[in-house]
This record gives sequence, C-alpha cells and structure tokens, in this order.
Amino acid sequence: MQPTYIIGHRQPDTDSIASSVAYASLLGQIYPGTFIAARCGDLNAETQHALTIAGIEPPVLIENVEPSVGDIPFLYTQKAPMNIPAIDVALLMDEYDIRNIPIVDDENRFLGLVSEHGLARAYVSPNASLPLKVGPIKLEALARILQAETVHAAHDLIHGKASIVIDALHISLARLGPDDVAIIGDNEPAQIALIAEGICALIIAEGAHLGERVRESAKSRNVSLLKTTLDAFSVGRLLHLSGPVETIMATDAETLHRDDLLSTAARVVSNSPYRTACVTDEDGRFIGMLSRNSFLEDVHKSVILVDHNEYAQAVEGIETAEIVEIIDHHRLGTIATLQPIRFRNEPVGSTSTIITMRYRKNR
Repeated sequence: MQPTYIIGHRQPDTDSIASSVAYASLLGQIYPGTFIAARCGDLNAETQHALTIAGIEPPVLIENVEPSVGDIPFLYTQKAPMNIPAIDVALLMDEYDIRNIPIVDDENRFLGLVSEHGLARAYVSPNASLPLKVGPIKLEALARILQAETVHAAHDLIHGKASIVIDALHISLARLGPDDVAIIGDNEPAQIALIAEGICALIIAEGAHLGERVRESAKSRNVSLLKTTLDAFSVGRLLHLSGPVETIMATDAETLHRDDLLSTAARVVSNSPYRTACVTDEDGRFIGMLSRNSFLEDVHKSVILVDHNEYAQAVEGIETAEIVEIIDHHRLGTIATLQPIRFRNEPVGSTSTIITMRYRKNR
C-alpha cells in the first residue's frame, strides 16, 4: 500500500513537527496503512531540544514530493543470468513477451541489456564471409538447444568453428581443427572421415542413421557425438546464437534509482534507443525495468498537510501530489485540490491543539 506523508511547512517550527509526528502516530493506530511523519526543512534548536527530551526521532526529511521511480506500482522484474547462451535469452524474451531483458551477475548486479535489435544484429550480419561458430557452451546445453540425443560425450565444453558438410568433404577436412564442430546428414563414410580428422564434435542432422562403426569411432577418437531431428540449416541457425549472452549484450543501457524523479525517468526512457531503463539500488543490484508503458498510469505521492495551507509554504512538488487532508490553524491560503478532501481549520493557538482534539475524540 502506498504510504501517506504527513508534512508541515518549509521552515518547520515545533508546532509543525509535533503535529506531523502526533498525527502520523494517531492515523497509524486508527486506520490500516503506512503513515510517515515528514518535514521539508531543517529543525530549529527549540524543536530539536523538544524531540530529544521526548525521546522521539525527527520526521524524515523530504525535500520534494514529486513522484519518483519508487512510486511506480509495477516494474518488469524479468532478468537473465550472465552465463546462459544467447539463444536462451531469446527464448525468455519470447516467453515473457518483452523486447528487452536485463542481464545480471551471480550477485544480481546489473551488467547490460539484450534487446530485439541486439539479437537481430547478432543473427543478421552484413558480412557474408563470417565463419559459423559455436559456444563456448556446455555440451549438455548444446544438446538441449538442438533437441539432440547425446550419443557420446567426450567434452564438457564446446567452443570453436562449425561447418555444415555437404559435398566437398576434403574442403571441410582441411578447415576443421580439434576444437571445431561438423554438421552432417546420412553419409557414413563422411561421418567416419570427420571423426578420424580429430574434430571436437559431430552433429548428425535430420535424424539420420547412425551406425555402430561411427559410434565406436567417436569413442575411440574422443569425439562428442550428437544426433538431432533438426535439419542442418536449423542446427547452424541455433549454433550461431549458442555463444555467451555477453557477446550480444548492450552495456550502454540507462540505469535509474528509486529516488529519481518520475519526470526524469520518463525523459530517460523516451530518449533511450532501447525505450527502456533499468532500476538498480545503490550497490548496482537489479530491481526492475521501466518501459514506456510504465508511465501510462498517473502516479502521485499521497500527502497530508499540517500547520499550513499555502503553496508558498508547502514542500516542493506539492502541485504533483495527491493532497488527501489539511489540518491548520492559519488563514485560508491558495492550495486547490482536484477532488474533495478532509479540511479542518480552527481558530486556535496551534495545529497541535487540533490534533489533540482528534486524540480525545478517538479516546
């Protein structure tokens, strides 16, 4: 539930502070909710002395009640760990139906952002001669991504070039090394030749037949062997995004904090090429993500004014706040509200007198 701040005027005297503290305590005992005694200026010596004698903590200092990021009721909290393949991030984005996903480390610190644009740039390269690569990725993760059966696991980690072997076997053999991966279909002689070359892993595509000679050869040569029902092109497409997410992660994404003003946050998100910003705490730990949709609802701080009823004396940003009540003993001022509120104004010596009346009324 959103807190309600009970706050006096800009140059608080003892009446203003006492009214704030006492009324917050009273409301907290009568109604469900959070009521916070606040002030918008420094304490004078008399008030500080009174609080010390009474053993009461000073009200929290609030210099502006304009809504902040912390007042937004909903943040996108989806995130992804830094040690997963890029393809898994794409799957998470599809699952959550979001266009950006933050990346965090093991301590939940924000590292960067993966966007649809970043994924597209990683997958669609203007340079047609770039080699197909795989990983670094754990063999079990690769098998999961390719929906493959692990026939023989000779390596824990796969990291190297990949080649789809079609016809020119001798060309493929010449360019594949001990860290590399070959993708092939139903061609047992070529399968055996690739294994004999001493590559890292062989992926059998399209559910092709896998003979016993190939299985034994892979074991003897220490070559990992996977078998998938995917076609060779689909395997290559998935391998292209099997590398660590940090290779496609943007590190220039904007970050905000809970106490940043909402107007500032809206400007940051609007100007961001990703149309988003990530909210972090003072230690850089991820809290949530803002998008343009985050600003569709009107967000206001809830405020009760005591010991004044004029804009000139009110806390900064009062024109953006939702004033729910005013209690005062001064002349009527200039504050206007969008809807009816409780307004108690009495010709007595102090606002504290009015608060005391409320205590007695509520026994």
